[in-house]
Amino acid sequence: MRRSEINAILRDADAFIRARQFHLPPFAYWLPAEWARQGAAARAIVEDHLGWDITDFGSGDFRARGLFLFTLRNGKPANLRAGRGKTYAEKILLIAVNQETPYHFHWQKTEDIINRGGGTLLIQLYNATPEETLAATPVTVSTDGVTRELAPGGIIALEPGASITLPDHVYHRFWAERERVLAGEVSTVNDDAADNRFLEPLGRFPAILEDEPPLYLLCNDYSRYYRVT
Repeated sequence: MRRSEINAILRDADAFIRARQFHLPPFAYWLPAEWARQGAAARAIVEDHLGWDITDFGSGDFRARGLFLFTLRNGKPANLRAGRGKTYAEKILLIAVNQETPYHFHWQKTEDIINRGGGTLLIQLYNATPEETLAATPVTVSTDGVTRELAPGGIIALEPGASITLPDHVYHRFWAERERVLAGEVSTVNDDAADNRFLEPLGRFPAILEDEPPLYLLCNDYSRYYRVT
């Protein structure tokens, strides 16, 4: 992705989020030069990969296959193993009409996806086989506390206010219908380095062509501007 495209997505997403009276934390607006001056107090932001996150999944076409995310809070995988400390994560997502997040599951993470407003969020589901392909078995999930069973490949439509709980090893892909969706994600610790299994071989973080300076840093930019000490 070009940095100019990423900057345009950031400006548009920030305006959309503000218009819905959702407010991001102060570090969201630190400029690159400010990141270079941050000391050890900002260590957790960097280590836990908080902040702006934009991906096209290697498609080269963000509008057709991509996702905007902002990680608000996150713990460390070691916290889950120890059973103490911050064992949870929270994100917001912006999902455009017919913009696909492709099939994937998580080996460990359980997550709730919540439609916070906008259009309809469509989620298509399959169980994973032991070989990590799509299983031809019914899928059992919970939507706002109600247990539902779907045929393999079934689609759940989440209207604003509705949510779904996705357990580990359930393949899911999603997109918005009618208008853009502001979604929330509440989960156990998020580990993008080791807990994403895409059905296709995909890139989670984009290669970036630096055709202009960054507006704000993405979570995968931190190592270039901030050194954890």
